[in-house]
Amino acid sequence: MDRLNAMRVFVSVVDLGSQSAAADHLELSRPVVSRYLAELEDWVGARLMQRTTRKLSLTAAGQQTLPRCRQMLEMADDLQAAVHPPDDTPRGDLRISVSPSFAQAQLVSAIAAYVERYPGVKVDLQVLDRTVNLVDERIDLAIRTSNDLDPNLIARRLGVCHSVICAAPSYLEKHGVPQQVEDLSQHNCLTHTYFGHSLWHFDVAGRSVAVPVQGNISANEAMTLQKAAMAGAGIAMLPTYSAAPALQGGELLRVLPQARPRELGLYAVYTSRKHMPATLRSMLDFLAQQFSEKPEWDRGLI
Repeated sequence: MDRLNAMRVFVSVVDLGSQSAAADHLELSRPVVSRYLAELEDWVGARLMQRTTRKLSLTAAGQQTLPRCRQMLEMADDLQAAVHPPDDTPRGDLRISVSPSFAQAQLVSAIAAYVERYPGVKVDLQVLDRTVNLVDERIDLAIRTSNDLDPNLIARRLGVCHSVICAAPSYLEKHGVPQQVEDLSQHNCLTHTYFGHSLWHFDVAGRSVAVPVQGNISANEAMTLQKAAMAGAGIAMLPTYSAAPALQGGELLRVLPQARPRELGLYAVYTSRKHMPATLRSMLDFLAQQFSEKPEWDRGLI
C-alpha cells in the first residue's frame, strides 16, 4: 500500500466532507478512494470514520490519526521540496505493465531508447497476459489495446492497433486462398482465447461483417498464434505491430486485404493526473511520439 497517498486521501475526505468530493479533487475514481481508506484502516488497525448516506464523522481513532497524517504529509512535502532536482530531469523507478506480444514486438526497444536518454530512470517491466489492477499491483503505467477501457482509469491514446489476416505459404498452397471473408469458416483459424475466439469482425466496403471461425489451436497471446501460423498450422488474425516483419520477409502472406479487421485503440493508462511524477509524464510523452497514429509498422499494410 502507498501509505502517503492513503493518508492524503483520508485528509482530503475529511476536509471536503465526502469521498466523492475527495475523488474529484484528487482526480481519482471513487473505488480507488474507498480502497485507500480501507487499506489505511487495515494498517492503523481501527475504523477511522463513520459513514452514512448523509454525513461523515470521525471515530475516536480517526480524531487521533488525522493530525498525525497531516504532519506526515507536511514532512513528505518538505522532503520532496528539499531533494527535488532543480532541472526536473526524470529519475527514479517506473513500473509498467504490458502484454507479451507488444512488449516483445515494440515496447522493449522503445524502453531501451528511453533509458538511454534518461539514465537516471529504472524501468520494471511486468510482461503479463492479463489485465492488472494498477493500484493493487503498484503499476505506474499500463499499455493496453482495447475499445473498452476501465472508466475509473486515466487513458492517453497512443495510436491505433490494426490487424491483418495472414497465413504461411505452405498452408495456403495446401488448403487454398480464401477469396471472401465468409470463406474463413471453411478454414482452420488460429484464434485468441479472449479476443474474437469464435467470431471475427470486419469492415468490408463500409459494411460490418461478422464471420464465425474455428480451429484446432487457440492461445491467450498473439506471438504464440503468430508462431503457429508461421509453422503452417492455419490462418490467423494478427496485430500489425508484431506481424509486419514476417509479412515483409514472406514468412506470412496476407489474405483478404479488402477486409479490415476491427481496429483497437492503443492506450497508456494510469490512475491519476494529480502530482504526476516527471518520470511518468516524460514516459507518456516519449511513447506518444514513438507510437503515433501512423506507426512505422503499418507502412505498406494500412
